[in-house]
Amino acid sequence: MNKQKLFLATLVCILMMASTSWAQFPVFRGCPVTVDFSKKLRTWDGFGFNYVETAQTIDYSTNPTDYGGFSIMSEQSRNEVTDLIFGDDGLKVGLVKMFLDPFQQKEAGGAYDHETTTRNMREFFRRGLDKTRARGDDLTIITTLYGPPAYMTLQKTLRGRDLDPAHKFDLANYLINWAKFLKEKENFPIKYISLHNEGEDWERWPWDGKDGNIGSGHDYNMFWPAEQVTDFLKFTRPMLNKAGLKDVWITNGEPTHWYRFSFWGHADALAEDKTALKNLGIITSHGFYTGGYDNRWYGSHTAVGTAMLRAKRPGLHAWCTSTSWSKMDAKFVKEIWGNIYEAQVNGIIPWAGIQRPPLWIGGDPNPGCAINVNEDGTYVVRPGYYFYKQVSRAGQPGMAVAHTISMDSEIPVIAFSSNGTKNRDAFVVVNTSSNKEKPVVVNIKGSSGKRFRAFRSNGDNEKYIEIGVFEVENGEIFYVAPKNSATTFFAE
Repeated sequence: MNKQKLFLATLVCILMMASTSWAQFPVFRGCPVTVDFSKKLRTWDGFGFNYVETAQTIDYSTNPTDYGGFSIMSEQSRNEVTDLIFGDDGLKVGLVKMFLDPFQQKEAGGAYDHETTTRNMREFFRRGLDKTRARGDDLTIITTLYGPPAYMTLQKTLRGRDLDPAHKFDLANYLINWAKFLKEKENFPIKYISLHNEGEDWERWPWDGKDGNIGSGHDYNMFWPAEQVTDFLKFTRPMLNKAGLKDVWITNGEPTHWYRFSFWGHADALAEDKTALKNLGIITSHGFYTGGYDNRWYGSHTAVGTAMLRAKRPGLHAWCTSTSWSKMDAKFVKEIWGNIYEAQVNGIIPWAGIQRPPLWIGGDPNPGCAINVNEDGTYVVRPGYYFYKQVSRAGQPGMAVAHTISMDSEIPVIAFSSNGTKNRDAFVVVNTSSNKEKPVVVNIKGSSGKRFRAFRSNGDNEKYIEIGVFEVENGEIFYVAPKNSATTFFAE
């Protein structure tokens, strides 16, 4: 190689080294997160609350029950709890679930008694409705058949497994009469009737169906095969219209979780029946999440069944009508994230939000909640309340679920766009790690907010406390999320 070529080669090497030294390696300041309020995934119907009154007693006349505990609380405590759930500074829920128990008609053609076994549940929501409407908002009510009267089953016993076909119209009228009572007597804004509570689980009874397992700790159920669900959706719609309830809709009932709804034949049956699908008000299912493929309780937040129906009826809404409060920590909010972004729901109502523990036979398998009522009538606000408050206040009815990205599975992010409502854009940053705080860099898109006011709950002493205002700088917010925490940011 001559001197000129050697010089040129050396110069090229020097320039290449120089250009490399000028480049900067990227530096991660924290988990990259994107919240895009302009990408609206679906309309949000709201978060909700479920008061459970009569759930297990075999004979209400000799053993009346009130699992929600309102019956033993003082007037002052009732007012305080109402504020905690429905007040301006409370959860501000927009959805309500009311159970229809099996004691409201004793025999075919007999009189209905909708008052005796539901007085506390109705009082709770009557107060809540007044509180909600006083601030210019409203509630949407779904009522769920907990179980039919014994005479309507083939077994003729409470918790009888199978519907007697001779009484299917009696059952439809049982649902309709209760809905009319709520609408006309109570002036409650009822919109949906759900056909069953975990009625897909055929193995809760002996295989011959003869024994209803009364007294063994079960709540009320009846087996609802998919064909029975589609049948009810077809013939009950005209009965509702005739009863003057054209604005009340039937749902498909509530399987234990979205996996069973998607893969146990219920979504398929609805998709294959045009009339049933047309008459379906919303898709409903419980959203309990259980891991492990090696057990029959496995349940994921799959959207397969929901997507199947939405392909035939675009825009069809879906609600999670019961889900565990888990351990009332950040992972509880992660399960809510799963229902919203994986199961793709429009609304969430967790399992019984207020509980009187001794009244559940054998102990409630989902003991987490917002409020416990003690046997002396006092109450305790539990950690679940403060974690639920993070999302319930952020996602008000009429808002839209907004698109989010997080590059850390322990940092799920939930966002709601104002969507033309009076509510502010909001997003929730969750850190499910039990031992590590995590820095987060949030890229904000599609919001006019330049400052976000933040409120935080964690597993220590922070119970939905205000932690300050965060400025959006260069389109970003930098935040260090404590371990086991959820933090809500509201645009200003």
